Amino acid sequence: MPGPRAGVLQGPDGPGGTVSGVCHGTLGELYQGPLRAGTDPEIAVVSFPVDRHSWVYFTPGTTAGPPRSPALGEKSATAARLFLDHYRLALPPGDWHTRSELPVGVGMSSSTADIVATLRCLFRVFSLPYETDVVRGVLADIERADSVFLDEFALYLSGRHRVVRRLGTDIGFHTAYVTEPGTVDTAAVTPLLLDHYRRRGEEYQRCLTDLLKGFDSGDPAAVARAATTSAALSQEVLPKATFASLRAHRERFGADGVFVAHTGCLAGYLFASRPGAGAKSELSAFFHSLGHQCTFAQGGYG
Repeated sequence: MPGPRAGVLQGPDGPGGTVSGVCHGTLGELYQGPLRAGTDPEIAVVSFPVDRHSWVYFTPGTTAGPPRSPALGEKSATAARLFLDHYRLALPPGDWHTRSELPVGVGMSSSTADIVATLRCLFRVFSLPYETDVVRGVLADIERADSVFLDEFALYLSGRHRVVRRLGTDIGFHTAYVTEPGTVDTAAVTPLLLDHYRRRGEEYQRCLTDLLKGFDSGDPAAVARAATTSAALSQEVLPKATFASLRAHRERFGADGVFVAHTGCLAGYLFASRPGAGAKSELSAFFHSLGHQCTFAQGGYG
């Protein structure tokens, strides 16, 4: 999946010295569950990067005086303040502009991507090397988050903001998915999730083991099977209305697996190979019969 090269700094992006920061979003997760079975579980995720992005631009101004109020969301503005405090810097006068392809509240990591894009922009404004530890520290002060600040898959503790294991860039999928109505408040459902993880810890442990084996062997079909298991376990606590139909018709469409945004509103198919035009037409008709518009997107890397 094409994306920003986090550790590489370049010159101003355009006339007037405009600089930008970009961050991809996610299509939920290939796994969300406990890191290990036990009575005190932590939420671990393997986020599913998608070729959809958040952009943040800063254009330094030419007039003297204090910086103008940033045209950023509340969390991104907080991230900018924390960044400036960390490096003991002052933002020059200028204008912020933002754009995003990531809907809010459906499980595409929109707010985290906005924050990371803001920080990436600031690293470039001040010609500083990109530091993932600084990014994780800022995120930890703002919200539970995932690993979109990395340009690879990772097993990540979302509450502790800790990378448990990097999983590389060998795996990629083509997807067909839908966005179901509504939004999910992740903080509000966290106690429900933790109770569920205590009850089903052994099943989650087997699922995670299978997923990591799939990554280790570079086997997208194995990863897709484990993602389907994780999605099925999630149905017991945060069900998706379309999941049962998707799972029942998976073989009909030749999909390798089913994925969901575990604390969001997305559900869809994983394909190791790109579906042809005829398959896309059939998938679109199928999703339409379920009352949803189908979207196609490339996820992961590979």
